[in-house]
Amino acid sequence: MHFFTFATEDTVLYEASESNNFGLDEIIEVRKDVDDAGVSVNVSRILARFDLQAMSQSVVRANAGATAKYYLNMYDAGSDNLTTSQSLYAYPTSGSWNMGRGKTTYSPAETEGCSWAYRTGQNEETYWTKADIKDTGGAWISGSGYEASQSFIHTDTELDMRMDVTDIVNKWFSNNITNNGFMVKRSGSIGNNNVLLDEGSSTQLGNFKFFSRDTHTIYSPRLEAVWNSHVWNTGSLQKLDASDLEDLQIYSTNLKSRYSNEFDGKIRIVGRTNNPTLSNSPTASAYSVVKYLPTGSQYSVLDNYSDDVVIPYGTGSYISCDSRGNFIDLNTSGLQVQREYKLLIKVISGSFAGSNGTDTEVIDNKFTFFIK
Repeated sequence: MHFFTFATEDTVLYEASESNNFGLDEIIEVRKDVDDAGVSVNVSRILARFDLQAMSQSVVRANAGATAKYYLNMYDAGSDNLTTSQSLYAYPTSGSWNMGRGKTTYSPAETEGCSWAYRTGQNEETYWTKADIKDTGGAWISGSGYEASQSFIHTDTELDMRMDVTDIVNKWFSNNITNNGFMVKRSGSIGNNNVLLDEGSSTQLGNFKFFSRDTHTIYSPRLEAVWNSHVWNTGSLQKLDASDLEDLQIYSTNLKSRYSNEFDGKIRIVGRTNNPTLSNSPTASAYSVVKYLPTGSQYSVLDNYSDDVVIPYGTGSYISCDSRGNFIDLNTSGLQVQREYKLLIKVISGSFAGSNGTDTEVIDNKFTFFIK
């Protein structure tokens, strides 16, 4: 099962604009600007917060707390000058903050809302740390279990983020710390003064740019929960054998053309051969006999307009089976409205008992549905 929730607040803290707020910008970025002499270094850091109530309830209902994984997803918006292999880090933000309503284009600049210097705004003088200083750039909790990271290679054409933040989210769910959102940044310390780490060095590392919650695209930041909801009880159903897979027809008996973004249920998947062996049964057609797919089969969901993968193949997308046949668990709460999606089925024949090797086939039967 995959469950998504969108960012409720996000912004950027710019060291070079210590008092200015940028809460409504459509791009959030982790920048590093270095002058030609390598003396002046200015960086930025991202704040992003998610409402976890619905996600927590879904995980609890599924009894998946011990096995669920959580991923912070941010989508590339034209990162530039990334000249080396490097990593981004996420930490739980320490203390509350106000997203604000500022933009880079505003003149005069907006100073109400959080900034490099302040949690809530210049007028209130609510500094990030207890000390009366303006160079903190936010505050976060670090140490074992409070840090997540993702590596990026300069040759990558795909710079989207899908960072495993399981440890941090579990600490929020267990009430060990308050959910004040994520701080996303390069390695470095408060005050940006450690020259051995990415923020404090004179190395020009370039700028990571991601779409914010205020984007007019479909790429708003999302937090993703993934757990294995796979169940397997075939009852008296027949299995598709290895020869069946060479001439396989897959269809759905209940896929609708339109769903709300509050759907949470089963999509039935049926497999049979294109030319089943006919019988003389007076009660059932050979074409109506339900057979079950191999146990390792999976599904994926793509945006049908952009071909972006929304739900990838993996442990959270195994196809299940009960006495009525195969099905997938689908929750549409994290799918963008007014978009069409496509369902793909990956059949893995190596999971058949007695099969030799593994034969994988991805089947695209034009299973599409629209989120209204």
